[in-house]
Amino acid sequence: MSRALPKYNKRRVAIIGGAAAVALSGAVIAGSALAGETSKSNDGQAATLASPGTISCPAVDGSLPAIPASAQDEVTRNLALLDTQIAEADQRLIDTVGQGGANFVQNAILGPLEDKRVAVLNRIETAIGRTAAKPEGLEALAPCELDTGGAAEAGEEAGAEPTGAATEEPGGNAGDAGATEDAGDTGDAGAVGTVDCPAVEGSLPAIPASAQDEVTRNLALLDTQIAEADQRLIDTVGQGGANFVQNAILGPLEDKRVAVLNRIETAIGRTAAKPEGLEALAPCELNQ
Repeated sequence: MSRALPKYNKRRVAIIGGAAAVALSGAVIAGSALAGETSKSNDGQAATLASPGTISCPAVDGSLPAIPASAQDEVTRNLALLDTQIAEADQRLIDTVGQGGANFVQNAILGPLEDKRVAVLNRIETAIGRTAAKPEGLEALAPCELDTGGAAEAGEEAGAEPTGAATEEPGGNAGDAGATEDAGDTGDAGAVGTVDCPAVEGSLPAIPASAQDEVTRNLALLDTQIAEADQRLIDTVGQGGANFVQNAILGPLEDKRVAVLNRIETAIGRTAAKPEGLEALAPCELNQ
């Protein structure tokens, strides 16, 4: 969104000399004298003039086996959801251009998108596996990348404030640069808080012996994910805006937990009644 250049108002100049005052009026056209001001005004908008790029993800359709008729509707819905997720990530690229630091796109857009895709791809595997051979390894199609054509880096540079300290502040508000630095300097593990997630083990049914090892590994993975999120809270203290923790830590953690909980359901469901609804245990919150 670009702003039109301001209209330069005519200024009246009065020249008074001797005993007689002679009023002269004329139009003063602001040209090169205001060039620096115009350039300064445009600096804040430069990021919007450069394309932030688009998200490029591997195609999934061509990697699927024959889909049973009973699974067709569910698979179709999830394939459509993958497209929706990419469109939402593209829009987020536009909405957040110039925000965060060097790793903002990876941490707040590409990483969360990969976790969401893993969860959807797991659901596709499960849907097919109910009545046919379950495909494995679709998670390899989850990672996406930023296709910029060189534009994204230029956009981030243009959107950055001239004082290096303000580059971590969304919107590039130089006035808040000092506060951002202070947060980074004074933050410690005690001030950051920890991630609090619902316990999963107590919500599981009896686990068949054949699934015990897989379920145990995935329960351990849930603990690892929480520990990693706690560490990320410490490593990124003071970064981003008000929603940084939700967008870059809690949201991605929820998506990862959904994928693991789906795997636990599938492991148990191979030789016993499959538990449903474990995804309700995925959301976590910040405990300060």
